[in-house]
Order: sequence, then C-alpha cells, then structure tokens
Amino acid sequence: MCTEGFTLGMALSCVVFPRTLIMSSNAVLQKMLLVLISLLVIAWIMSIISQNSTKLWSAINVPISLYHCNISKESCPEIPMSLVKSPTETELRIKEILQKIHQLIPPRPFTHVNTTTSATQSTVTILNPRDTYCRGDQLDILLEARDHLGRRKEYGGDFLRARMSSPALKAGASGKVTDFNNGTYLVSFTLFWEGQVSLSLLLIHPSEGVSALWRARNQGYDKIIFKGKFVNGTSQVITECGLTLNSNSELCTYLYGRDQEAFYCMKPHHMPCEALTHVCTMNRRISYLSVKEKSLFHKSKVGVEMMKDLKHIDVSHCNKQEKSSEKCQIGMKIPVPGGYTLQEKWITTFCDQIQLDKNNIDGCLKGKLIYLLGDSTLRQWISYLPRVAKTLKLFDLHGTGLYKKYLLLDAERHTQIQWKKHIYPFITSQLHSVRDAGYIPQEIDQISGDKNTAIVITLGQHFRPFPIDLFIRRAISIRKAIERLFLRSPDTKVIIKTENIREMHLETERFGDFHGYIQYLTLNDIFKDLNVGVIDAWDMTIAYASNNLHPPDVVIGSQINMFLNYIC
Repeated sequence: MCTEGFTLGMALSCVVFPRTLIMSSNAVLQKMLLVLISLLVIAWIMSIISQNSTKLWSAINVPISLYHCNISKESCPEIPMSLVKSPTETELRIKEILQKIHQLIPPRPFTHVNTTTSATQSTVTILNPRDTYCRGDQLDILLEARDHLGRRKEYGGDFLRARMSSPALKAGASGKVTDFNNGTYLVSFTLFWEGQVSLSLLLIHPSEGVSALWRARNQGYDKIIFKGKFVNGTSQVITECGLTLNSNSELCTYLYGRDQEAFYCMKPHHMPCEALTHVCTMNRRISYLSVKEKSLFHKSKVGVEMMKDLKHIDVSHCNKQEKSSEKCQIGMKIPVPGGYTLQEKWITTFCDQIQLDKNNIDGCLKGKLIYLLGDSTLRQWISYLPRVAKTLKLFDLHGTGLYKKYLLLDAERHTQIQWKKHIYPFITSQLHSVRDAGYIPQEIDQISGDKNTAIVITLGQHFRPFPIDLFIRRAISIRKAIERLFLRSPDTKVIIKTENIREMHLETERFGDFHGYIQYLTLNDIFKDLNVGVIDAWDMTIAYASNNLHPPDVVIGSQINMFLNYIC
C-alpha cells in the first residue's frame, strides 16, 4: 500500500521497501528537501532584487564620474571618484550673486543716442555750499542726469567715476556715488587735505551702454581664441582650445580642483592629451553689440567730464583734531574711500599705516614665506621688491618668457617670495607654459601655512571678456580653499588685492572697466566676512588716476607698503 504523506522528490509510483531501506532513504530525502528549499528561497530573493534594482541603486545614489588630473601636476589630488560632482552649494551661491547683479543692471531701452545720458545736459549742484570747508568735512553734490534733448532721466544705472585732486600736492582720492535709481545721484567727497581742491565726475558709460555691455558680456565665451601647443619628442602640433568648445572632434579635457572647472583642447592625432605644454590667445573678431550700441563707446563719448563749470574749492585746517586709529591689521573693514594720496604716498583712512623704510622692510620680511598668486599686476611686485629690499635676489628657475614662475630669495634672512600666474583664462599673445601656471584653490591647498606665511591673491583682468559666472565660480573656489587653510593654520595671513582700473578707451566690450567694477563688487561680496586683508587697488588707482593696466612704481610701492603693514 502507498503510505500517506508523500515527500518532495519521491517517485510518483508506490514502491514497498524493507524497513531499513525506508529509514535510510528518508534521511537522504530530508537533506535533498532542505537543499531544494534553500535554492527556492535564494531564487525568490534574486527575483525581488531584480524587479527593484532601479530603486535600490537610486537609494544608494553612487555618482559615476570620469576625473582627469591637472596635467601640470605630477599626481592627482586625493579626491574619491565617487565624490566628484558639482556642489549644489556653489551653484546656489552663484545664482544668488547673479540675481544681485541683474538687479543692479536691469535692461535699459535704447532707441536713439539722444535718449541716452548726456554729460553736457546733466546738472550738478553742491548741497549746502560754503566759501571755505574744513579738512575732514564731507562735500555732497547732487547730480540730475538728463538726456541729449535736456529731458530728465527717469532711471539710474550710469557708470560714473568721482575723484577729487590737488595736482600741486600730488594728492587725490575717489568719491562715493550713490544711485537713487530715478535719474539722480549723490556724489560724496571727504576732504582729506588742505588747499585748493578740484572735483571731477566722469560719465564713463550711460546706463544704456552699461546694459548693452552686460548683455554682450554674458552671451558667449568666443571673444577670445585659445591655441594649445602639444609636444611629443621632436613633433609639435598647435590645436584650438577653450573654456568651451563646440566640436565633433575628439577633445582633451583638463579638470581643475574640487569644483571641476574645465579647459578643453582638440586632441591632436597620435599625441596624448598630456602632451599639452603651452597656450596663447588672440582676440576673435566678433561683437555682440549692434552698430547703434557701438556708437556709445567711441573715444569721445567715454569718460566725459560732468563738472566742467564747477570751480575749485578751498579747504582749511580749522583746528580740527585728528581721530586716532589702531594699527592696520587683517580683518578690518575698509570704507569707501579707504584712503587718499598726498605727496604721492597712500594714506589709509581706517587704520594707522606706517610708511616703511629699508630697515623696516628688511626686518619685516625676515623668515617670511610669501606666495603671490594671480596676474601680471601682482608680478609687478616681484620686479619692485628687490629695489627696496636689496638682499632679495632673483633665483633662476629656468623658465622662459614674461609669465614664467618667479622666485626671490634671501638665504641669510630665510625669506622666500614667489609669483605664479593663475591658470585659464590667462590672456596673452605670447606662448606661456601651462606647467608653471597654478589653479589658485589647488595652490592654496598645497600650502601648509603658519604665522610667517603670507598669501596674496589677485584675479580679474583676464576674466573680463567672459561671462561673469566663470569669475564668480573661481572666486568662490578660492574662498573655500582659504577656509580650508584657516582650519589647518589660522595664523596664516591672506591678503586679497582687488583689480585696478586700466586704459579707458581700449577694447571696451572685452576689457572695459565696467566689467572690472562688477567683478570688484562681486569679490568684495564673496570675501566680506572672511578674516583676510584687502588691498583696495580699485580705490587706490582711481586716487592716483593711473588709468593703466600696469600702474607706475609709485602705485606698486603703495600696494606693497599696505601689504607689509598687514603682515608685520
């Protein structure tokens, strides 16, 4: 008879076995049953996983990214590949800053040149005029902007530059302009010195021109052409490069830093991407301004005086007591203006600045490690410093060209000062090595830092031809690197040198001071609550009226003196 209760794996027919055989076969069958059950459970689990694989990987959220090393470095930064992605925090900060700027520069209608601001038709009025003013007084002027037909402007946004001066005293200072956004402006001057003072208010660009420049700037990256030189043994190839490239050809991609800023070159045949050694640039014949808009930037219409009929004013001492101030030190907030020139020396208004002589300078620099990171306006320091610190000698690093890395040494005093240019964008028609260029955030990350280490940073001039978000991203990356530096070495001294004004009538669409001014405001916003020193080169070069990309030695000397006051 068939026994009740078949077990899995038994034959489908009934077979009668002797008792011992039945017991043995039952044990085997039980083991087989356990194995089969285990296999079924595993199969069921795999089925569930397969059906929900998308949700599972989404929950794990492991980003996949290709990471390229900076070819100018021997090794990659130690950043896990799984963590390389665009930081949301940075993107939000860029968006926030862009919104501020867009509010500052709203689109302005431009139908005819007659509707734009006229320096001749606009009126200036001294508020509460007096026969004699006292040193330290504030002089306020009301500007009412009018168009070329004499009609009152109903909106602001004109790019103005205010300055007071006394040529006989070799004195100058910038003025502060407040835009009420209704066609009126308050121009304020602080009367820092005694004597006859002349006042100036220049209309650099009308608001319609400002609006056109802002639109043109942010329309593309193609105002500048980059060329890359690849070297492989005796073979050399030049290809097109850029911050963006629209090409179906194979590209070399060079990524820099934690925020993955990119530079691209068309890959030459039979050469690796690592063979890129030099880069140069040239201007592309392209403009995003209309013919009518370009008429606003003719030489005769840029930097026109608005206070021609205003006579000089007399300033007396009036026995006013000078306010005492504390020593200049890092972290101080700088007012506008932050100083003035007198007998060609820069005098700060917010702190007690010492005019250093040779002995002070030698003592100040003793034991210092100083890193100058940025553009050629900071390279000027390398040329100037050996003239005032005679023991500093240039050390030959076997570089070539103007933009090689520079190193000053004083072995006896254990002083080292080096300048390194910042990486792309760096605009020059001369081929310059990418091997000795530095991505500033990475350079900062490689500095250990201590109380005798100082870093000076400047950037801006080479960013003017490109959309502003490129400059904002770089400045934010530098700030983050400084914050990391302060975590490991809070005693390290960091100084930001803002960019300076330059030639007023040169390549307005690419390099005009309006672009520099927006970057100046942006840089101040990004670094405003960080414990750094600021050398306000924008304010300083207006006071000196240098109007030169590379200011004269008197300006460079004033910048260096301010720097030494910060670190000594």
